[in-house]
Amino acid sequence: MSNWEFVKDRTATQGAVWRSTDGLFYKRTGGEDLRAEAEFQRLAGGLGYPVPEIVGSGSEDGRFFVVERAVGGTSLHEEALADAVRDGRVSHRVIGTAAAVASKLLRAQARHPLPAAPWFEKAAFASEVFAENPDLDTPRVHDAVRHALDRLARLPLVRGHLDYGLPNVLQAGVVDWQHHGPVPLGYDVYPALDIVAFKGGGKGYTIAPEQRAAYTAALDETTAPLIGQRVSEHLGDFLLVKCFFFLALMRPTDPARHDKHVKWQYRRTLFTTGLDQYESGTTIDTGTFPTLERFTAEHR
Repeated sequence: MSNWEFVKDRTATQGAVWRSTDGLFYKRTGGEDLRAEAEFQRLAGGLGYPVPEIVGSGSEDGRFFVVERAVGGTSLHEEALADAVRDGRVSHRVIGTAAAVASKLLRAQARHPLPAAPWFEKAAFASEVFAENPDLDTPRVHDAVRHALDRLARLPLVRGHLDYGLPNVLQAGVVDWQHHGPVPLGYDVYPALDIVAFKGGGKGYTIAPEQRAAYTAALDETTAPLIGQRVSEHLGDFLLVKCFFFLALMRPTDPARHDKHVKWQYRRTLFTTGLDQYESGTTIDTGTFPTLERFTAEHR
């Protein structure tokens, strides 16, 4: 490994990430999950998706590895953090880059639609949410989900990332496709800036409403010619699914971890807030979500 510098351990799975000393390549190690991800990434690259080119793979010390060409030195999340430290807000350059990469992905996805197939369960982790929060397994919640899925059936189904956000977006591509699966066109990219609100405002920056509006408008300029409609009309539907996604696997198992219990209750509050807003008009305004700091102070 003398030609590689350790970057970080991989999250939610085994293995690590390494960078070549010249910065031109990245090497990831893992198991069968990484092998499956690499197969998908090769497929996606062949379909024109903005993903890192895989230039090598194999087994080493009992683990599978892939070597990818770098698509940038820092993620847009890291750039947004740097912006916030410098002048207190995320630059329009970061928002513009996010829109440009998202538009590349949208165009590639739209060119290669999939046959109709179930997708909500995997994207939302709905079974896990209901298992950990049985009080939410109600006709009211299921009615809202059915309404959203009926609306989203108007969109083509495509190969999606499922965990898309600024941490996975670099200047020239999108990384970390381990959770890939079918999604409606736009599900990955339209909520990307709203995800910051689900994180509780503790990531070092916030996205201004006018920046979210500019980002969404830029994506609509891409999708309207592709499928004849502005996909932003479905942002509320996407965000209802994200309310599930960010509540999944949050219930703590250790009664002594008060911080974990507070965070679980916080995500439950975001879920019910989103549900209330969605029922009122099929929209969700994440700008109204409380920060985790404020929520904790009010429920101390």
